[in-house]
Amino acid sequence: MRPLLRPANLALVLTYLVLSAVPLFPLALGIPVARPAQLAGIAVFAWIAVWALFKRPAYFHWLLLPAFIALPAELYLYIYYGQGISTHHLGIMAETSPLEALEFLGARAWLLLGMMVGVVAWWAATYRAALATRDFDWNDRSRPLVLALLAVAAGLFAYGQKAGVSGATLKPAAVDKSRLAAPAPLLPASTLPRLPHWAQPPFDIKAFAQSWPFGVVARGLDFYKERVYLADLHRKSAAFRFHAFQADPAKAPDVIVMVLGESSRFDRWSLNGYARPTNPLLMQEPNLVALRDLITSVSATRLSVPVIISRKPAMQSLKDGFSEKSFLTAFKEAGYKTFWLSNQISFGKFDTPVSVFAKEADRVEFLNLGGFTDNSNYDEILFQPFARALADPAQKKLIVLHTLGSHWNYAHRYPARFDQWKPSLVGVDKPVLTDAAVKPQLNNSYDNSILYTDWFLAQLVGKLKTGDKAAALMYVADHGQTLFDGACRQVFHGHNTQYEFHVPAFAWYSDAYGARFPDKIVQLRAHRGAPLSTENMFHTLVDLGDIRYPGDTLERSIASAQLVRHKRYVDSYGWADYDNATLRGDCREVIDKGMPLPRK
Repeated sequence: MRPLLRPANLALVLTYLVLSAVPLFPLALGIPVARPAQLAGIAVFAWIAVWALFKRPAYFHWLLLPAFIALPAELYLYIYYGQGISTHHLGIMAETSPLEALEFLGARAWLLLGMMVGVVAWWAATYRAALATRDFDWNDRSRPLVLALLAVAAGLFAYGQKAGVSGATLKPAAVDKSRLAAPAPLLPASTLPRLPHWAQPPFDIKAFAQSWPFGVVARGLDFYKERVYLADLHRKSAAFRFHAFQADPAKAPDVIVMVLGESSRFDRWSLNGYARPTNPLLMQEPNLVALRDLITSVSATRLSVPVIISRKPAMQSLKDGFSEKSFLTAFKEAGYKTFWLSNQISFGKFDTPVSVFAKEADRVEFLNLGGFTDNSNYDEILFQPFARALADPAQKKLIVLHTLGSHWNYAHRYPARFDQWKPSLVGVDKPVLTDAAVKPQLNNSYDNSILYTDWFLAQLVGKLKTGDKAAALMYVADHGQTLFDGACRQVFHGHNTQYEFHVPAFAWYSDAYGARFPDKIVQLRAHRGAPLSTENMFHTLVDLGDIRYPGDTLERSIASAQLVRHKRYVDSYGWADYDNATLRGDCREVIDKGMPLPRK
């Protein structure tokens, strides 16, 4: 016991204890922790295994470096988002430039940077202590016994992965046959006898990944596998076909436009009843049909947009990639020339879950060279390429515009003439998003960004009105925002609030389109108040293009008399049934009245 009390040894032991206790940090914030005893047991098992394999701390201390580096981000995410690092967060980090991170975090970026320097110094100091001491060497005869037990456990785990475990039953998930491109080849069943149920490990890899400190490495490996999976899906989907065709080539629409909004919330649009006149222009459009009850299942662009533009089920949105292509390919197969015009950032180092789909277009333009900073373009930068697309000699065109909308910093999303509600964030040097002191300025600038979006969309509609083209436009936001509402201390997105799930959406049609497809207009207007989700968007847009394909699902099209209500799930403590939920507190957290389905 006396060697343990030496200052350097004590510091080493306390460091290992602190790292192991990180999964319990949410308890200090009043956030429940699932199976804390299991997490503690996993940590103890991992420490014993690593210590037995490497014999002394000096030989395994380098394995702790990822945990040290991840610690500031883990604490930040728990404090502001109530969750730890996931593969989704790692994906955001991989796709975010330092300038974007600096603008989003404000002064906290320097705090996190300082913490990062501090934890690296902490790691180096404890590594030096580990090198200097031999008091923790595992030299007695118990070590070979533990190693033998570990080898048996590893063998049983590998065998169970190969042959399966007896008594473990899999519940088959319901399958929407219309979503399947081709039946998957059946894998030959293992001829090995199954592992007895009692011999399986008491925890799985997912549970291990939630533990600290060694579980952090498992998360990194999971992220790497997701990236490989995404790249592989892109290669495999190259051969995917909808076999889409124009229902009646003689009366096909001339132009279909899809506008992807950003960070816009339903109740800040005067079109939807907001007191401030944030939509003075769109409210004058008689051919506009506002959709009053449409939700997104997840509040992150990289996860929500794939659900909008493809047949990807909402409950698969947390997993990167999808085996099918988007509506871009369906329109191309039906003879449309397709355009993807974006004011979002370009692909970056990795293909993002959105860029994989964008590449399907005949013409792809990324116009934002400034990221999300004050050097970024206003959405009106899309007007010129939009005009070029309209002037293209192709007979039929699909044009997708991906906007910056109301992305933070809200004051950077609109020019000075739209700074109507004040005080705003205009002129505020590096405002910190999570600082409640800027709540009035933040909300005023947010409303100003909606006012600019109204003008931007009205200009698009105006361009579509010229001539006598049969044109239709759909708008939907990827997610909303929480904005220090009432006593709610949450802001931005990535939470589980109604403010982020309930999004603005509408359809607009030209007079020529209405005359050509009167039945679709009747159905659009009849369904304006129907409970909808972003899962309806793919099917609706394809239907507005009067495109059909084998196994198409008109039951999901808002423009079809066959529309059928579907169950709407949102990512809130698992997959919560949005229509069987309560809204908790001023944040309006969506809380399932029953038991949310597990995330997969």
